Amino acid sequence: MAGHFFVKFCPRCGTEVDHKDLFGQVRPFCPQCKYIHFQDPKVAAAVLVEEDSHILLVQRANEPFRGLWTLPAGFVNSGEDPAEAAARECLEETGLTVRITSVHDVIAGKEHERGADFIIVYLAEVIGGEMAPADDADAVEWFKRNELPPLAFKATKKVLHS
Repeated sequence: MAGHFFVKFCPRCGTEVDHKDLFGQVRPFCPQCKYIHFQDPKVAAAVLVEEDSHILLVQRANEPFRGLWTLPAGFVNSGEDPAEAAARECLEETGLTVRITSVHDVIAGKEHERGADFIIVYLAEVIGGEMAPADDADAVEWFKRNELPPLAFKATKKVLHS
């Protein structure tokens, strides 16, 4: 059950759950009401904004990887369009409004316990706003592609070094 949300009690009836091999994986199972808990993946969305060979990056204010740099990104809320989530996160972290132009990549693989299972990376262009760090970013800067700062996350490295 490593890396998965641990369910101890049934969310429907409150009975303590068992763990059974169901549908190819060990899952929380309620012996009382027969509820089976399927853990949904966490999805994040990021933007890759490049202007004149410069990449927009934010410096992380929180752990993990506090102080390292990454693409503007964050979790997609339930019911939210992932492209809108990417644009929202960019605005929240950088003060810049972007227009999503296309999907760049979808990267699978949870990098840490609270991380995303999938990251959808969009290409985007700045259409407005005033650049200023906010939310969970300590700094926001443009970097030359060949002079990148220390990067957080394998996904960021994959996107920027491909």
